[in-house]
Amino acid sequence: MSTQATDVTPATDAPPPRSTRAAALRRRLPGSLAWHLGSLAILAVILYPVLWVIGGSFKESGDIVGSLDLFPGDPITDNYTSLADGIADISISTFFVNSLFLAVGSVIGIVVSCSLTAYAFAKIRFAGRNLLFTLMIGTLLLPYHVLLIPQYVLFRNLDMINTYTPLLLGKYLATEAFFVFLMVQFMRNLPRELDEAARLDGCGHLRIYWSIVLPLCRPALITSAIFTFINSWNDFMGPLIYLNEPGKYTISLGLKMFVDQEGLANYGGMIAMSLVALLPVLAFFLAFQRYLIDGMATSGLKG
Repeated sequence: MSTQATDVTPATDAPPPRSTRAAALRRRLPGSLAWHLGSLAILAVILYPVLWVIGGSFKESGDIVGSLDLFPGDPITDNYTSLADGIADISISTFFVNSLFLAVGSVIGIVVSCSLTAYAFAKIRFAGRNLLFTLMIGTLLLPYHVLLIPQYVLFRNLDMINTYTPLLLGKYLATEAFFVFLMVQFMRNLPRELDEAARLDGCGHLRIYWSIVLPLCRPALITSAIFTFINSWNDFMGPLIYLNEPGKYTISLGLKMFVDQEGLANYGGMIAMSLVALLPVLAFFLAFQRYLIDGMATSGLKG
C-alpha cells in the first residue's frame, strides 16, 4: 500500500482586514495630529524672534520699536550699507579683527593649557592628585561676578588695564575648570594599554601626550574650542571692564556704540550688525558640530 506525499505549507498569519487597519489609523490620528501641531507651535515660538530680528534689520529704527510685524512693508538696506561707514570713525572691520584675535587666542590657550592639565590629572599619579582635582572642580561653584573686582584690582596694579592681557592670561593658565574636567573624563576612557606600550618603546610623558593622547582627544579638544570661541566672541563684561579705547573694542562693545550719549539708539543698525556678527560663530559651529556631539558622548556629559 503506497501513500502519496503531499506538500504542506505552513500556516501564515493573514493580513488584518482593511477595515481593521483603517480603524487603527483613526485611533492614532488624534494623538499624531496633536503631537505634530504641538511641535509646530513650539517651532513657531522658537523661530519668531529669529525671523523678527532678520526682518528688523530691513526696517527703519522708528518702525522697529513697538512693532511685532515680522517683515517690513517697505524694506530698506540702509542699515547694512551704513555699516561700511563704521561707527564713530571706527571701521566695523576693526571690531571684527579685535574679536577674532581674542577668540582665536582664547581657543589656543584653552586647548593647550587645559589639555596639559587634564593629562596630568588623568595619566600621572602624584601625591594630592584627587584633592587638587576636587578643589579645581569646586571652583565651578564660584560665580563669575564674585571674581570681577579682585581680578580688576590685580590687573590694575600690574598696569594691564586697556590691554588684552586680562582677557587672555587666564586662558593660558588652565583656569577654566569645566574644560579640564571635560578632557580628564575623555582621557580616562582611553585604553591604558596605549600608554604602557609607549613607555615600553621609551616614550616619556610629553611624547605620549603629543603623539598618542592628543590625537585621540580631538573630539574633546574641538568641543572645548567651540565653547571657548563662542564665549569669547560674545563676551561683553570682560572687554567692558578692561578696555577703554574704542579702537580696541570687540563686536559686543561696538554694538553698544549704537546708543548715543542721550540714550537714543539706532536699532536698525544695531540689529544689522548683530546679524553680521553671528555669521563667524555660526560658521565655526556648523563646521565642527559633529565633534561637539562626539566629545559630549564620550566624555560622560551627555544625558
